[in-house]
Amino acid sequence: MANSSRLQLFIILAIVVIFIPSISAIEYIVGDESGWTVNLDYQAWATGKEFHVGDKLIFKYPQGVHNVFKVDGGGFRQCTAPAGAEPLSSGNDTITLATPGRKWYICGVAQHCEVGKQKLFITVIDQVLSPASSPSPSQPQPPPPSQNQPSGASTITSAASGFGLMLLISTGVLGLL
Repeated sequence: MANSSRLQLFIILAIVVIFIPSISAIEYIVGDESGWTVNLDYQAWATGKEFHVGDKLIFKYPQGVHNVFKVDGGGFRQCTAPAGAEPLSSGNDTITLATPGRKWYICGVAQHCEVGKQKLFITVIDQVLSPASSPSPSQPQPPPPSQNQPSGASTITSAASGFGLMLLISTGVLGLL
């Protein structure tokens, strides 16, 4: 009987460990209600947010008016996209933050990056790391996060369905023991 209880506990913990990262993923609408546009301080927008592996950035803008390039630090500072790179241009572009580290994004239309400051720099933290052990960004550096809560336009994705799935699997597994 004791072995059965331990097995049940192990299975439940394994299920929780597997599903927690996907349950806690956050979707950030870049720029909140303003979206991806010129003359918005995206570093101020990013202040106070913690971006983790698995989170998503959603760039919303009128199609054909802007685009999104992922660049490196030099491309960010100089507002230049990599040669041959294809921009995201749907007007509703989603980028899943798959790896920890520094991430840079710019608009490649006209002088939106240079003059309109349409660019974003963030640091993505690994799910298992604390903010203190995350990589330190190079210039330009946003202020450290002051809170862990996303803005009102951000949402926690699939929390209810994730927990429901976890409960369903746990119940099914436990019923088989």
